Amino acid sequence: MNNTYPFPAKPRNQWEIGIKGGLFNIYGDVPSDGLNFGGGLHVRKALGYVVSLRTEFMYGVGKGLNWKERTAGFSAPARAAGYGQVAAPTFFDNYKTTMKDLNLQAVFSLNNIRFHTAQSKWNAYGFLGGGISWWKTKVNALDGNNNPYTYGSVSNPNDYSERKKTKDELKAIMDDSYESDGETDGEARSVFSGNTLKPNFNLGAGFTYRLSKKLNLSIEDKLTITKSDLLDGQRYQNVRVNNNSPFSNVLTPDYDTYNYLTVGLNVNLGKNATEPLYWLNPLDYAYNELNAPKHMKLPKPILDDADGDGVTDQFDLEPNTPSGAPVDSHGVSKDTDGDGVPDFKDKELITPTQCQPVDADGIGKCPEPPCCKELRENGFTAKNACSIGDLPSITFPGRTVSLDNDSKAVLASVAEKIRNNPNCKIAVIGYGESSKSAQQLSWDRVNAVINYMVEKEGISADRFIFKYGEGGGDPNTVDLRDGTAEEGPNAVPAPHPNLRKKG
Repeated sequence: MNNTYPFPAKPRNQWEIGIKGGLFNIYGDVPSDGLNFGGGLHVRKALGYVVSLRTEFMYGVGKGLNWKERTAGFSAPARAAGYGQVAAPTFFDNYKTTMKDLNLQAVFSLNNIRFHTAQSKWNAYGFLGGGISWWKTKVNALDGNNNPYTYGSVSNPNDYSERKKTKDELKAIMDDSYESDGETDGEARSVFSGNTLKPNFNLGAGFTYRLSKKLNLSIEDKLTITKSDLLDGQRYQNVRVNNNSPFSNVLTPDYDTYNYLTVGLNVNLGKNATEPLYWLNPLDYAYNELNAPKHMKLPKPILDDADGDGVTDQFDLEPNTPSGAPVDSHGVSKDTDGDGVPDFKDKELITPTQCQPVDADGIGKCPEPPCCKELRENGFTAKNACSIGDLPSITFPGRTVSLDNDSKAVLASVAEKIRNNPNCKIAVIGYGESSKSAQQLSWDRVNAVINYMVEKEGISADRFIFKYGEGGGDPNTVDLRDGTAEEGPNAVPAPHPNLRKKG
């Protein structure tokens, strides 16, 4: 509770109690006959998320009838009933065995290898264990008058293809008394309440489906080995293995086993406890703690900020900003008017675009209005007037700064007009004052137009006036107009070089 131990406590989990029933069959010297049923109970407790212990009691009744007639090697009850004599030379092995066992098993759940769901609907498992089996075998050797049966009317004994018909004829002859005790090991055996008692080993597998937190259905198959050949009341026989061997007749042991195939209903019992651990994801605690920590001791995060501007180094695009300088969310010094002088040393925080470029202190020089300049220089009459007329605009798609073929064709016609009007100066105007990136994009596009006219069309750079970042126009358009009456530079430094786009 106080985080002195790194691992969570194992949850208290419920006990499982189950009831089951199904098919019970003995595999021995005498073939099983018909559907034989058994039932049982178990109690199960999880030791962890994979391994649990289960105690199980089983009760089953198995019957068998051989379609082959026996003419030698009779069991003790057959001999005692008079078979093997002239009056009853043959016998058909049969039995009815009442079996009980009590086992302790280790059960291994397989669903907990699936770590990506909080709750599984199914649980596959395997198990193995051991315990004790006790049983009593009876044989139907005598008729209602305590005489051996007469099997002369059985038509085709020993014919495999006629085995069903043979069994039907035998059942018509025999009653259902099972009056004789089956063969046992006599005094050599352990006995419990008149039953033969033997240790057993069992193994099997099953599948359960979760109906709710309390209930689940199961299908299971279990095989049990008792190291006894007398579950069916018939001992193994002498078998000839090699006619040329001095040991031609040997006793071949053939231990009987029994199988138990069941369907069951299981109930989880217990207050203030979780479901049995084999239904839970063993990583639930870790996943929940990672998703919403309640116990983890998380250190306070410390992120480096070398220049102390409030933007951590891994996100700071200007890691050496002077102390106290206002910055944007990327750690870059603010330049409110976009004149290239950061706010922390700009003595004229808002310089109009037409008054740029500025000096080192961020102070610009605004041009004299065209009308005043014309009156001052020419005394009410425009000297060397320009009659170039209206000029077309250049449109840039998206955020490009390159001239396409159509734009180049338009500029070729403009160049011809400029050559034919040597007294004209041309103002090249770009728009976009809303942000640094918009101003830089405007500059790039104006620069692209002037460079093309100078380098490709041979127009002198002195004939152009460079204007960018203007308001009131289309940011994707560069306008060309008569600028003879205007003043301004023919080249301007990029306002935000770090935002320049390549053509």
